[in-house]
Amino acid sequence: MGIIETLKNKVIVSCQAMPREPLHRAEAMTAMMKSVLNGGAGGLRVAGARDVIYAKKMTDVPIIGLTKPNVIPPNWKEIVYITPSLRHVNLLIKAGADIIAFDGTSRPHENCTVEEIIKLIKIRKRLSMADISTVDEGIECEKLGVDIISTTLAGYTQNSPLKNDGPDFELLEELVKRVKTPVILEGRIWSPDEVDKAFSLGAHSVVIGSAITRPQLITKRFVSRKENL
Repeated sequence: MGIIETLKNKVIVSCQAMPREPLHRAEAMTAMMKSVLNGGAGGLRVAGARDVIYAKKMTDVPIIGLTKPNVIPPNWKEIVYITPSLRHVNLLIKAGADIIAFDGTSRPHENCTVEEIIKLIKIRKRLSMADISTVDEGIECEKLGVDIISTTLAGYTQNSPLKNDGPDFELLEELVKRVKTPVILEGRIWSPDEVDKAFSLGAHSVVIGSAITRPQLITKRFVSRKENL
């Protein structure tokens, strides 16, 4: 069974923390990975070569690797910052990532194109995962030969206004209808019911991050709810 098939109907957990956050420390991040694997995660999505290497040492489940800057710039809606260049792709491949996630939006990339990123990943015999924000971007990435399409950036670009604080089921449903490439739902998933809905709409897999691995954001949701009463 191939990697994509092993992820069918699985929950993938995104284990990430920014350098300024307490959980970014190596021992904290590896503990987090082990914890979600013990809980049944069918795959891991991690940021940076360091965490890809750690993840590959501890598990055989598929590892999705990406890169991000140490500080997300204030104009993040306008720019590409997830695996923005061929250099970043090569770093993740060298670290051992099974799947390379990258920005598959229509925004300008860093000295390369989306097509060049996909071609390099294929040449290096890894799988490519395009993080997109619109239906048209997903369709274009499929034309370029991407292996997986993810709704990761829905609501986080100038071309995709944030509709609510939940998952973009509308984008998922439309993509499933219009592409043959496996579609993963990622972004603002907070409950098991939303996971069930994603699979009922045809999602190949679901990626959950903040609701499981970002305690500061989980806490903020509860605190904000209390303050709004």
